[in-house]
Amino acid sequence: MTVELGMPGMPGTKIDRSTVDETGRLKLESLLRKGFSGDIEFGSGTRAAYASDSSNYRQTPLGVVFPRTAGDVAFALECARAVDAAVVSRGGGTALAGQTCNVALVIDFSRHMNAILELNVEEGWVRVQPGIVLDDLRAVTEQHDLTFAPDPATHAYCTIGGMIGNNSCGTHSVYAGKTVDNMISMKVLTYDGHEFEVGKITDEQLTELAGTPGRTGEIYAQISAIRDRYADAVRAEFPDIPRRVSGFNLDSLSEDGGPHIAKALVGSESTLVVVTEATLKLVPWPKHRRLVVLGYDDIFEAADHAPEFRRMRGIIGCEGVDEQLTIYMRKRNMHAKSLATLPPGKGWVLAEFGSFDEEDVDAMVDEAIAAAPGSPSVLVCRTPAEQKAMWAVRESGLGATARPPGEEPLVEGWEDAALPPEKLGEYLRRMTAIWDDYGYHGCWYGHLGDGCMHTRSNFNTGTIEGLRDYREYLERGAALVAELGGSISGEHGDGQGRAELWSKMFSPRLMQGFKEFKQAWDPRGRMNPGKLIDPFPLDTNLKHGPDRPHNPLTRTTFFFGDEGYSLQEAADRCVGVGRCRRTDTNTMCPSYRATRDEKHSTRGRAKLFQEMFRGEITEATWRNEDVKEALDLCLSCKGCKTDCPTNVDMATFKSEFLSHYYKGRARPREAYSLGMIRYGAKFASKLPSLANGVLASPVGKPLKAAAGVTTSRPAPVFAKQTLRKWLKQNVPAAAGDVVLWVDTFTNYLGPEAGIAAVRVMQAAGGKVVVPQEDLCCGRPLYDYGMLDSAKRNLEKTMRALRPAIEARTPVVVLEPSCLATFRDELLGLFPDDERAKVLSEIACSLPEWLAAKQSVVPSAGAGKRVLLQVHCHQNANGGYQKDVEILGALGYDVKVLDSGCCGLAGSFGFNAKHADLSKKIAEDRLLPMLAAEPDAIVVADGFSCQTQITQLAGREVRTIAELAAEAFAG
Repeated sequence: MTVELGMPGMPGTKIDRSTVDETGRLKLESLLRKGFSGDIEFGSGTRAAYASDSSNYRQTPLGVVFPRTAGDVAFALECARAVDAAVVSRGGGTALAGQTCNVALVIDFSRHMNAILELNVEEGWVRVQPGIVLDDLRAVTEQHDLTFAPDPATHAYCTIGGMIGNNSCGTHSVYAGKTVDNMISMKVLTYDGHEFEVGKITDEQLTELAGTPGRTGEIYAQISAIRDRYADAVRAEFPDIPRRVSGFNLDSLSEDGGPHIAKALVGSESTLVVVTEATLKLVPWPKHRRLVVLGYDDIFEAADHAPEFRRMRGIIGCEGVDEQLTIYMRKRNMHAKSLATLPPGKGWVLAEFGSFDEEDVDAMVDEAIAAAPGSPSVLVCRTPAEQKAMWAVRESGLGATARPPGEEPLVEGWEDAALPPEKLGEYLRRMTAIWDDYGYHGCWYGHLGDGCMHTRSNFNTGTIEGLRDYREYLERGAALVAELGGSISGEHGDGQGRAELWSKMFSPRLMQGFKEFKQAWDPRGRMNPGKLIDPFPLDTNLKHGPDRPHNPLTRTTFFFGDEGYSLQEAADRCVGVGRCRRTDTNTMCPSYRATRDEKHSTRGRAKLFQEMFRGEITEATWRNEDVKEALDLCLSCKGCKTDCPTNVDMATFKSEFLSHYYKGRARPREAYSLGMIRYGAKFASKLPSLANGVLASPVGKPLKAAAGVTTSRPAPVFAKQTLRKWLKQNVPAAAGDVVLWVDTFTNYLGPEAGIAAVRVMQAAGGKVVVPQEDLCCGRPLYDYGMLDSAKRNLEKTMRALRPAIEARTPVVVLEPSCLATFRDELLGLFPDDERAKVLSEIACSLPEWLAAKQSVVPSAGAGKRVLLQVHCHQNANGGYQKDVEILGALGYDVKVLDSGCCGLAGSFGFNAKHADLSKKIAEDRLLPMLAAEPDAIVVADGFSCQTQITQLAGREVRTIAELAAEAFAG
């Protein structure tokens, strides 16, 4: 046992129940390598990435394994037994009570054991491996109008195994219940190596199994005894509410017709068995749905009517949102259009209705509005797009509340209680009043129809005094829940965060029953020890406890907003939500999508930074090799800047880290050949034909290899005439009302877009002026941490653009990554410079300039289909709305590709080390989407996107400037 900051159990202590020292840990790894066919990762980088989940808790694992088969799982348990190592199962790692972090061997099912094994549409069930992501499962079953109903807000990246562990629920639990209510059977392994297939059995079968010789009979005999001994206590003490998740499911042992052993194991949070397969019930999924939004004076009044909402005919979802959540969203500019459509009120109910008959669902809506209690304001969302936009408000609850701009972070800890629906309003009022006693605040959102509303509060876990308040607050909350007949957890599970409070809810007799159930399955206590049964105190093993070192290493070059010049504080923006692990939409995180490796997700990298500053698992130094390795596959796409709910900007973290990592020593060769491409391009432009010839000849391969550049793709072709040279011949050096920024890529490699842009601006009435100095924003320099050079480039730029800055003359930037530099890195490097602020405001894209000028754009597209590939940096800094608007005005039928990052990402795909991964990322979504519409016009303004599409898809790529120029030319 490890103890820090006082005696065990005192606030701030670090406690574990591991019996494995470093020698035993290394022996465990050695044993695994003799017969485990999956991946084995015992390095400090992986252990750091898995030290915490989405909760307040942190414990260093012994190592992580990724099994391919159930045989691998059995072998891993055998190896763990040999050294007496604890074991914990893990899926998406989004647990909020510390149940997926422990000083144990972590078995991560999400990488390989994630398949659908069997689907029976006629009987309505599916058999799956535990690592399958919920939405991946539903994408298959919903083709047959069937679904697995529990759907937490993390549905796009949580796994079925994790849902079984937590007994997850979600928006549609009012329709079909919790995970336990949809469980048919499971295959499980005990720590001592016995495999069971568990499900519904009769009393006679239980008696027969209890009499079986060996371990099987022993377990079933104990189960039978526990059922008989505690059935009366279970009936008396288990609250009869929709969302009782706290406590083992001993009620499932007393079902009519016999015990359901699988259901009894659901919600046990890896403390009893390891699940290797699950057979799940599927329910009909109505084709036609409507969303009714009801506005009330406050969330308390809305909650008072929870029982009435539950009784509405056809209701399949009933969620609540309070005004404070919308305030946080507006501060962060989240879902502004959806918020603007909310009906009047300060507390809203989102009631979803579903049917297989469209007329019927419309009748349900009419009935609901007529019967809506309390005379609320009403909005009906009828189309799927309207419904998706409104549901985004509810699903953004955690992200919007975690890091409110300009405020202290709000954290979990007491966010999951469930009450009888008729007591929900009283609970919310009384709990909000308790906030005032401690100076806490938060907001309410969640599953109003089921009596389970979430919140996060400004707990101070960093001091002994703050932890004492925290403990007292949680104890008062648990007492209130027990008084009102509720459950301490209604969805997220109890883990370490709330298991200590079970005694507030259950009698000593029933607590003994839980311990005996644990003993039956795990007599050695090696399954996730310290969670649920004999739990670690709730104020120990904290990620941000009093023992957290404040070790900024040094002041950063970048300014990180609310976090100042501290990368340590900026890395703490990551609260482990795990959205960077989703693979179905948006940009974040391309390297995770290609590798399925936690270290190469935004969350994994952020956790490595957090651990680097702590200095326990991985070294506290800017020369940290674990962090360097994790960042090596970061494409700097900036998808996380917008897709991450807490706006972790890993591209900036990477630039900052590399600037320190390489300080005082040489960078790798590709940093100079690719990071300083401007200078190489400038040299090549003197004799472009010779440069192109050499690079395309047999001599080109060894030259590229020597520079660290891939030889698997052709080099970009240097233009015969640079854009700057054309501009000198065709644009007079005179005063104007719009500045054209001449970037490196357009100047040397794609001048056609620049020429087209000039013609468009002139046709639209603009008087174009071009800076006379040879300027560069330095975009490629950031990828290699060359921040001193980047700052010099930006300082030179601001001096040269002084007349435009003082006059606030628009600066049109054609390359999206350069525009993003002016809107992002410029402000981060010069946060107090008024010139930088103005330049960030006057810099714009060509479509933005056209829209602002309100120029009449000729319609010439004649409805032709356009596939628009949006550059990642554009998506992260300003968006692409004006691109769609201008293309539409030109007469094109525009489809924005939801393809994520193209995979080239500036110099990333030209780096020899990354070329294969770059191609794999493109093959994931972009190339199939292009192949699906071979006759469409492909449009991309980013030079990286153009190059990737041309080289890998063989498609011609146009820019918006070129299409607009053709339209203006008639």
